[in-house]
Amino acid sequence: MTVSPTDRSAKLRWGVLGVARIATKKVIPAMQRGRWTEVDAIASRDAGRARDAAAELGIPKAFGSYEALLEDPDIDAVYIPLPNHMHVEWTRRAAEAGKHVLCEKPIGLTAADAEQLIEVRERTGVRIQEAFMVRTHPQWLGALSIARSGRIGVTRSITGYFSFFNDDPANIRNVKAYGGGGILDIGCYLVNTARMIFQDEPRRVCALVEESSATGVDWMASMILDFSGRHAIGTCSTQLAHGQRITIAGTMGRIEIEIPFNAPPDRPCRIFVEDAPPGEVPDRHTIEFETCDQYTIQGDLFSQAVLEGTPAPYPLEDSLENMRVIDALFRSGRSGEWERNPSQGAQALR
Repeated sequence: MTVSPTDRSAKLRWGVLGVARIATKKVIPAMQRGRWTEVDAIASRDAGRARDAAAELGIPKAFGSYEALLEDPDIDAVYIPLPNHMHVEWTRRAAEAGKHVLCEKPIGLTAADAEQLIEVRERTGVRIQEAFMVRTHPQWLGALSIARSGRIGVTRSITGYFSFFNDDPANIRNVKAYGGGGILDIGCYLVNTARMIFQDEPRRVCALVEESSATGVDWMASMILDFSGRHAIGTCSTQLAHGQRITIAGTMGRIEIEIPFNAPPDRPCRIFVEDAPPGEVPDRHTIEFETCDQYTIQGDLFSQAVLEGTPAPYPLEDSLENMRVIDALFRSGRSGEWERNPSQGAQALR
């Protein structure tokens, strides 16, 4: 589907596979406010839940199966907020039905899953994107711009923290077969944003991973990513008090992102910048970004790309690189050793 960029009336018609809370409480309402997005259908394996969600959100169509929604010729694209282990199957099935796909992170459970979806994209010709919404938020774009400008000197260190508390063994985040655990759920953000700021891939990684004896999922993990002399370190946990913060440090200053991942859609976001020549006390500046919803921006950018016939804003190739790092972190957690990132090749450790 391609339209002229001058056709200001065009909107991409979306369907949603599933009634997960992130969809009904965050993503769908945000996309309904979009300039280029229109949510026309929602599906659940429970027809009653689909009807209830459609009524609550003002969505015209409700389907009692995912297959039925994919058969609707009036739906152009689907958003997939299903449990992690279902991402690859339903992304593939949606693409084969001719629908463009925005799938929640992680795109799959392993790098091999991401490779499979690249093949699906090439075979079907649709756009497929992993929903790393933080990449669209102005505060992250601002932090990236400052880091690249030289204002804080040479960027050498990134530290991150992301946690919440959920020890319910029945919750999908704590079910190993569903792809539960902290690294895939929230640690992926620490990896993704470090790669974004450094504009590079780590040559090797090391991780300390704590797993629940009851569920088998990782409930706390600390990681080191070695970007050839530049370091990213972080901790993620699903059984610690809620918290999140990112600090980007350079030779002449640093950037602190106050609420890096769950950026509030109802008030401005702030980052703090400290910069000064070496040896001097840095000045602290607050940069405030206008109120926005990163899910609205994400949906609009993807929709606009489809409507105008341009590539997906966040390519699957980048998702593949992210999953390769995550795979290496899991290997390190098991081996207790540094693990090479295969993207870096044999030259990486010399």
